[in-house]
Amino acid sequence: MSTAVFCIAKTEGQAQKIVVDLKNAGFSNSDISVLFPDKAGTRDFAHEHNTKAPEGTATGAGVGGLLGGTLGWLAGIGSLAIPGVGPFIAAGPIMAALGGAAVGATVGGITGALVGMGIPEYEAKRYEGRIKGGNYLISVHTEDSTQRSRAKDIFERAGAEDIASAGEASPPRAASA
Repeated sequence: MSTAVFCIAKTEGQAQKIVVDLKNAGFSNSDISVLFPDKAGTRDFAHEHNTKAPEGTATGAGVGGLLGGTLGWLAGIGSLAIPGVGPFIAAGPIMAALGGAAVGATVGGITGALVGMGIPEYEAKRYEGRIKGGNYLISVHTEDSTQRSRAKDIFERAGAEDIASAGEASPPRAASA
């Protein structure tokens, strides 16, 4: 069973370091997720104008140059507005979770998406509070205990907080012909 490892970064610089270290450790761009509030406002981003979130959730704002380009290589980066929560920037698998059925879940918003990714509800609520407070949620999909340990070590060395892991459903694989 695959596992997602999560942490909270308190600053943009700390988030950049973690993402770069994960990339350098061999984690793919499609396995790393980042979620944080769009504090600057979408008018400040000028390059890439797309998102993979469904209509109604996405603001369609560009996020080029985000975090000094560090997140530019991550999959599905975009800006979205979560009703009752506010504008956020997301990249990686969490973008799909926020844009999917989890947003309409009973718990709703960020908490619903995180619960849908396998995080226990009490931890998801804590993460949502930290994100709303201006922090960065970073998660990485891992396949085995070696990858889990490597990710946790990267988070710890960077001084990340609230490090946790949760089992997740295996991503769907393309059928071979």
